[in-house]
Amino acid sequence: MHCFYCNALIEDNEAYTYADQTLCEDCYLDLMAKPQACDPWAVYSAQNTNTQEEDLTENQRSILNAITHQGPLTQEEICSQLGISGQEFAKDFAVLRHLGLGRACQVNGQKRFTRFNDSEH
Repeated sequence: MHCFYCNALIEDNEAYTYADQTLCEDCYLDLMAKPQACDPWAVYSAQNTNTQEEDLTENQRSILNAITHQGPLTQEEICSQLGISGQEFAKDFAVLRHLGLGRACQVNGQKRFTRFNDSEH
C-alpha cells in the first residue's frame, strides 16, 4: 500500500490511519505533531528558556531576516523567496511566534507576517 500524502510504499504493519487515509509514519507524525503558532503554553515555555536568535535553524533565521527587512510579507512571498513549502514555513514560523520574534497581522484584509515588535501593523 502507499501513503496518501507522499505516495511512499509502506508495509501493512507500518501503516497509520488518519481521517480514513493510510499514511506512512513520517506523514502521520507531521499531522499529529504539527506546531501551532497560537499555543499559549508553548509561548510561555519558549519565553522562559534561554533560547536565543543564534539557536534558530537556517530557515527560521531566513524567515526572520525577510520579515525584518521586507515585512510584512505574505506566506507565499516568504515561501517563494526562500524556496520552502508552506508546511515548512508554518513549522518554522510557529517557533518564531513562540519565541516572541514574529507575528501575523492584517494588511488590507490580507494575512501577513512581521516582527513581533513591529507596531506599524
